[in-house]
Amino acid sequence: MRPSAQGAPEAEAAAQARVPAQPRAVDVDRAGNADRARTRGAGEPVATARGEHTHGEPPPPRPRPLVQRSSVRGQILDALRTALVTGELRPGEVYSGPALGERFGVSATPVREAMQQLALEGAVEVVPNRGFRVVERGDRELAELAEVRALIEVPVWLRLARTVPAERWAQLRPLAEAAVRAASAGCPATYAEADRAFHRAVLALAGNDQLVHIAGDLHRRAQWPPAGVLAARGRADLIADAHEHTALLDALIAGDQDLVRTLVGEHFTGAR
Repeated sequence: MRPSAQGAPEAEAAAQARVPAQPRAVDVDRAGNADRARTRGAGEPVATARGEHTHGEPPPPRPRPLVQRSSVRGQILDALRTALVTGELRPGEVYSGPALGERFGVSATPVREAMQQLALEGAVEVVPNRGFRVVERGDRELAELAEVRALIEVPVWLRLARTVPAERWAQLRPLAEAAVRAASAGCPATYAEADRAFHRAVLALAGNDQLVHIAGDLHRRAQWPPAGVLAARGRADLIADAHEHTALLDALIAGDQDLVRTLVGEHFTGAR
């Protein structure tokens, strides 16, 4: 990624696949007209002006774009979120829509739309006539996020520990193991998604969609590196965090309420 203000070298991790360019409407129309002309019967008159058709024949449907704007915006949003977690989008730096669009091979519009979503999530702030600045967050904000997450999630975990049967907890084993594999691979972005997936599955057992949504948003925000951190979390930290999931799952399956209470408290005390 290239910051528009300073021109730092681009990293390759945020865009593993380029977003395909959308076809121009005029090109699609010409191709469609040509195909229709080839398939007409020998005695059927051919319309020479755009929009003409024989009486009783419905107008041909307009071809759909190969990639819809919402799909492009979603892909860009995912890539930008990955860049936030890995630290490629650095706190305090300003990034312009056109520069990021060039990086992803798309226009500035879907990039700006994705950045507006990140602004709503608190990840970036608008800088008039320049672009978007990645928000700088300190240790205090991280501590506040951890405290709020604990206030919301810990009571739910403890309640679920008393009410959910062991066989249901065992069904979450693949998610916990996937988090361990992601941590072992050392990719912060991959682990961040696996981490959220495990927590999301646990909270979903409460049957409260609003809880899952709010807790997930807090969790995502807690994963962004703070100001002054030049690199994302190291492999050892990721592995230790992932093994907390498996230890918790073992305690939940065993029905050890005291151990669950201890492990949940420790997990959210150092939550990131």
